[in-house]
Amino acid sequence: MNNAVHGSSIWSRGMIAVIAAQFLSAFGDNALLFVTLAVLKAQFYPDWSQPVLQMVFVGAYILFAPFVGQIADSFAKGRVMMFANTLKLLGAASICIGVNPFIGYTLVGIGAAAYSPAKYGILGELTSGDKLVKANGLMESSTIAAILLGSVAGGILADLNLLLALGLCAVMYAAAVVANLFIPTLVAARPGQSWRFGPMTRSFFCASLTLWRNDETRFSLMGTSLFWGAGVTLRFLLVLWVPHALGITDNATPTYLNAMVAIGIVIGAGAAAKLVTLENVARCMPAGVLIGVAVAIFAVQQALLPAYALLILIGVLGGFFVVPLNALLQERGKHTVGAGNAIAVQNLGENTAMLLMLGLYSLAVKAGAPVVGIGVGFGVLFALAIGVLWLWRGKQ
Repeated sequence: MNNAVHGSSIWSRGMIAVIAAQFLSAFGDNALLFVTLAVLKAQFYPDWSQPVLQMVFVGAYILFAPFVGQIADSFAKGRVMMFANTLKLLGAASICIGVNPFIGYTLVGIGAAAYSPAKYGILGELTSGDKLVKANGLMESSTIAAILLGSVAGGILADLNLLLALGLCAVMYAAAVVANLFIPTLVAARPGQSWRFGPMTRSFFCASLTLWRNDETRFSLMGTSLFWGAGVTLRFLLVLWVPHALGITDNATPTYLNAMVAIGIVIGAGAAAKLVTLENVARCMPAGVLIGVAVAIFAVQQALLPAYALLILIGVLGGFFVVPLNALLQERGKHTVGAGNAIAVQNLGENTAMLLMLGLYSLAVKAGAPVVGIGVGFGVLFALAIGVLWLWRGKQ
């Protein structure tokens, strides 16, 4: 099949296959995170090691960033997704058989690093224009539904039986591999590139410079990096906030709270697809500022009901904020450095932000900082950072 697929209906067979594969893979990712955290707890690892688990995951994104974009653009993206899900399957299976959880989770991180440029880059090959915003909304909705179900399933099963929970993760990755087989084999976006280490690295950093020098793509890169760095930190903050604020020590309750964020993001992503286009993308910025405000308010709560409401609100704001920024980068990146390279550069920025924020969070926990103080400070700083980005955007 060739690029005649481009611009077809958002509900084409290829798009359905992509969304199905993404759902299954994301379900496995989110279930595996909470199951692996339960493994760390069962093996008596200290609290500060929990964000370190995620740091080795995002470290794979950073280490392989110069190469995964070219891989995504040099081969049919559906096949790249299948290979990446196979790596995730091997990582989950290794934890099942008793391999050190940090090693197994790193292998999953390598698979995820290879998967991301392909899964987002293929959207620009299956559709275009304003449909691309809708496709991103569909992708984010699918991903968040997977976060919702995967996180809850992982937490519940981890309380019942760790081996059963790990097995479920492996099965979901295997199903994602099968779903990848139904994605059309599109023509490679940029075949024939050099596979030597030096040229690949130089090509990636040239792509990075191109995107960071452009006002629109720099705006998108900064916004999405801040968002995902904050999002992953909030996830780990919830794990400590639950026993501190509510006195609940099971594995399931933090996943229920994460599910509230997931529900909200589905709503916010849908609203963004209807209300925001590439021409008025700055409409998403107030939502970004309000995310930080809502996180600061959430941190001081001591009851479940207001916590649920605030986390749904945070999700709505997050979906409305990040979907247009993703679409902007894909559209502009496709015409400059290639969609795969654009997403790889985005991944480098996002995962560097995650690594820095998780590192600071881990240090704060190790130093004995109060959970409420960490949450309030984190929310205020995020709101200020997005506010500065908004002001900077207005001057362009």
